[in-house]
Amino acid sequence: MSPTLILIIIACYFLSLILIGYISSRKADESSYYIGNKKSIWYLVAFGMLSDSLSGVTYISVPGAVYHNSLTYFQVVIGYFIGYYIIAWVLLPLYYRMNLISIYSYLRSRFGINAQKTGSFYFLISRIFGAAGRLMLAIGVMQLFVFDALHIPFYATAALFILLMLIYTYRGGIKTLVFTDAFQSLFLIAGVVLSIVAITSQLDLNFSETIGIVRESSLSKMFEFDAMKSNFWAKHIVGGALFTVAMTGLDQNMMQKNLSMKSLGEARKNMVSFSFVLLIVNILFLSLGVLLYEYMTEMQISIPVDEAGKIFTDNVFPTLAMNHFGTFATIAFIIGLTAATFSSADSVLATLTTSYCIDFLGFDASDAEANIIHKNTRHKVHIAFSVILLLVIVFLKYTFSSKSTIDLILFMATLTYGPLLGLFAAGILTKWKIKDKWIPHICLISPLLSYLLYKYGSSFLGGYKFGNELILVNGLLTFLFLLLLKIKGNRPPESPQNN
Repeated sequence: MSPTLILIIIACYFLSLILIGYISSRKADESSYYIGNKKSIWYLVAFGMLSDSLSGVTYISVPGAVYHNSLTYFQVVIGYFIGYYIIAWVLLPLYYRMNLISIYSYLRSRFGINAQKTGSFYFLISRIFGAAGRLMLAIGVMQLFVFDALHIPFYATAALFILLMLIYTYRGGIKTLVFTDAFQSLFLIAGVVLSIVAITSQLDLNFSETIGIVRESSLSKMFEFDAMKSNFWAKHIVGGALFTVAMTGLDQNMMQKNLSMKSLGEARKNMVSFSFVLLIVNILFLSLGVLLYEYMTEMQISIPVDEAGKIFTDNVFPTLAMNHFGTFATIAFIIGLTAATFSSADSVLATLTTSYCIDFLGFDASDAEANIIHKNTRHKVHIAFSVILLLVIVFLKYTFSSKSTIDLILFMATLTYGPLLGLFAAGILTKWKIKDKWIPHICLISPLLSYLLYKYGSSFLGGYKFGNELILVNGLLTFLFLLLLKIKGNRPPESPQNN
């Protein structure tokens, strides 16, 4: 398929997003930007969260990683499923009871302003690097098959995509994103389903034969029972549950949409529905991974390697879709990848802005008069985060190894979300009062020690390798260090807040 035709497809997709953004942002005010005027439709939020959770990493990296990990990523998905129920019955009731917009305001009510800023800081760092990694992967594929042929450098391609996202999120914020994310989820899922159809069509397989190939493949191993390995089933399930609690329940980006609904009941329906749909969709992605490698074996196609000659599984799906599956599959892949590219970072711009404005600048999102005054500042912050995201994408591009992107992002999450787990656990599970001024120092020490354990721990732990459970270690270290800062007296009563 020619680069020109691919650009036309991307342009049509973008124009659709612009139109949705324009319609949804009419009469939008500051309340629309922050919480969608508390009128978001729960099933649209649930469906839209798919694109925000899956992104280009799931679309490209999860199927490719089947080569090294078989289907053991499903263990993590089981953990995700458990984690969403913890969020629905523990965290959402707390956030709605306190009428929060920035969830890190809870940390201020429990411990103080330093705790709030520390929580927000880790969210900002986590989401900037996480979104940058996801975008780098998806834009990199576009670069390889489209923009290189047009002699456009990677940084210019990345800047173009950031600009497009900025245009349709600039005014409407959360109110717009509820609709655009649902739109993108539809195309992301369509992309993977149509890709599976294309593969089975080329291999001349019916539905039952496709199920049989996935089940009987040498890559069909779903559970790892060797406790010494990093993908041992208990590590993945526990780690997956904690990742979900941290990366969804303690993450402003995911929670801001959930807090834009009119009631706790609707937010819970959204979370439970989303958990079931996400489980099914991840099964589709893992099945696609098996089919990709079965197709390569059948057609005697070599696995892509990077410049150093190392197997680069992130390029498996793009290479096959663009060069071997035919026009139909190529269009399906482009549609899905484009959806993943935009959905992986567009909401981040709005939620990074929200967190910074409320947690660091002290905005009160419920004060309409003050928000009119602060509107220009909010716009500048939104643009500033767009520039920062672009710079981090370029940085990762030129320092990134051949390691699977999904593995890199999960490892970064173990370091950055661990302190959030420890802080919220101490706030919810105990009645401690903490010396607030020392909290930022504790939340720097814990991830540093966790990294050292990951890097050098196997040498003195009998060969034991840390996997996803490292986030539990990080959170536990934070929790225990906070114990050392405990002072006399119980926690203050939780009071409703508007920020």
